[in-house]
Amino acid sequence: MFLSQFLRLSAHVQMLPILEGGEEILVGGQAVLEGVMMRAPHSYCVAVRKADGQMVTEEKPLHRMSEKYPIFRLPIFRGLGTLAQAMTLGVNALQFSANAALDEGEKDGKKPEQISSGMMAATLIGNLAFFVALYKFVPLLLATQLGHVVPSLSGRFATNMMDGGIRIAIFLIFLFALSRFKDIRRVFQYHGAEHKVVFNYESGRPVTIENAQKFVTFHPRCGTSFMLVMLVIAMIVYALIPVDGFWIKFAVRLAMLPVIIGLSYEIIRFAAKRQGTLMGLLSAPGLWLQRITTQPPDDSQAAVAIHALEGAMELEEKQGGELVIA
Repeated sequence: MFLSQFLRLSAHVQMLPILEGGEEILVGGQAVLEGVMMRAPHSYCVAVRKADGQMVTEEKPLHRMSEKYPIFRLPIFRGLGTLAQAMTLGVNALQFSANAALDEGEKDGKKPEQISSGMMAATLIGNLAFFVALYKFVPLLLATQLGHVVPSLSGRFATNMMDGGIRIAIFLIFLFALSRFKDIRRVFQYHGAEHKVVFNYESGRPVTIENAQKFVTFHPRCGTSFMLVMLVIAMIVYALIPVDGFWIKFAVRLAMLPVIIGLSYEIIRFAAKRQGTLMGLLSAPGLWLQRITTQPPDDSQAAVAIHALEGAMELEEKQGGELVIA
C-alpha cells in the first residue's frame, strides 16, 4: 500500500511545475488529484470532488513572498520566490486532495490510511533526487560519452548543445509517457478546467460553467510553458560558461539552477503580457505543448474549478485584498 501511494504521489509531484500557473499578483491555480487549487494574492482554496460526488474544500490565508521578503520584488529573485511559494502550496494542495480521494468512509470498522507529512517529505526528497539524476546527470553523461565516440562533438559548445537537446528530449518523452496514465489524464482535464475558469475570470464575464467552457485550455502563464523555456535557457547559459570536465560542469548545472529559474520566469512574464506580438511568440512552444498537459474538462470538473476560485475570492475579500485581472 505504501509503495503504491508513494509511486502515485511521485508521479503527481513530478507534474507540479508543469501544472502550476499564474504569479503572485494575479489569480492563478493548479490542478491536483480530482480537483483544483485556486489562489488570489492573499488566499487560496483547494476544491476536490470525492468518489461519492461530494465536494470538499480547504481555504487558507496566504502571505506574499515579496511582502515578507523585499528581495523577492526584484527581477530574477521574484521568479524564485514565486516558484518556491507555488511549489509549497502545490504540495499542500496535493496532500489535501490525495487524502480527500482516499477518504471513502470507514470500511470494516477501519478508517482509510492518510497521506502523512512524513510520506510527503519522503516523496519530495525522492523526486528531487530523481529530478537531478534525470535532467542534470544523465543528459550530461550521455553527451560526454557521445563526444568520446564522435570527436567532432567533443568540444565545449557541441557538448553543451547535445546535453541540452538530450534534456529536452527526455522531458518530452517523460511527459508523453506520464500522459498515458489514467490518473494523469484526469489531472490534465482539471488543468484544462483551471485554465478555462481563469480565462473566464480575466475576461470580466460572469464566471459560470457555460461561459468557462467557451474558452481554450491553453494559457500563456502555464507552468508547461515555463518548463520548456527553462530547458532552452539552460542550454544557452551552460554553453556560455567556460568550464571543462564532467564533474565541474555538473556542479555548475546545480549552482546555476536558481539563475535559470529566475531568467525563465522573467521571459514568460514578459511574453505573457505581449500576446500577439513578436515577443509573444516566446510562449508559443509552451502553448503547443499544453495540447498534452491540458485536456477539455467536463462540466463537473469545471464546476470544481469555479468552486475553488469562488472560495479563494471570498477569503480574499474578507481580508481586504484586491483581485487583479491580467
